[in-house]
Amino acid sequence: MNSSPPNRPRPAPLGSGFSGNGERGGIISKLIVLLAFLLVLFVLYLLRGPIFREMGNLWIVDEPPASADAILVLADDDYWGSRVQRAAELFHESVAPVVVASGHMLRPYAGTGDFMMHDLNERGVPPAAIIVVKHQASDTQEESQALRAVVVEHGWKHVVVVTSNYHTRRARYIFRSVFPARVTVYVAAANDPEFDPVNWWQRRSGIRSFAHELVGMVVAMWELRHMNPETGTTSSRLFSSDSVPLPSFP
Repeated sequence: MNSSPPNRPRPAPLGSGFSGNGERGGIISKLIVLLAFLLVLFVLYLLRGPIFREMGNLWIVDEPPASADAILVLADDDYWGSRVQRAAELFHESVAPVVVASGHMLRPYAGTGDFMMHDLNERGVPPAAIIVVKHQASDTQEESQALRAVVVEHGWKHVVVVTSNYHTRRARYIFRSVFPARVTVYVAAANDPEFDPVNWWQRRSGIRSFAHELVGMVVAMWELRHMNPETGTTSSRLFSSDSVPLPSFP
């Protein structure tokens, strides 16, 4: 009597026993990564105040010396004359005997430098101690070139650049790049009512100023990468007449 062999179970394909566990492990790993990412975002949200505050303070440089040859007040002062006020304070502290008012020409016969001279006089700076520099600079770099000529002409060795607080770091970088190496450039910050480093991100004007300086600093570093401070010129084609104009950042 023939007996049929017993039915034996077929072996399972390789890896089939681990597919379910592997899939569950992948989902758990992705979930852990997602939770970790959300946790980082939550921590950054809680710490946004201190982080943004440090970012705002990063732009501010305030290093007036005990003495200098001249105080250079940059153009584009605010409505309240904060830069002029700061320059007058430094003058009365005997930091320097001369205040240079840098101003744009609004008409062939008048410019913002004339307003600055008026404001300096009202703050006790005598006309004999004021030099008005009239120019048509469209940004800080062009303004530094105009003031460089005055500094070289007078043979000054130490100058203080007065500008708005948020503009100080970029201004220092530009003036130290453009001025001769023998001229020591300091920067004094004028408190701007539109930019408070404590809460600048809570106001539209503060965000605009921060973004403006961030982009302006990148442009300045790019344009001044070939600057020769001894001649005040650059070999870069960015300053040539046939180059493509870049956006201005006053």
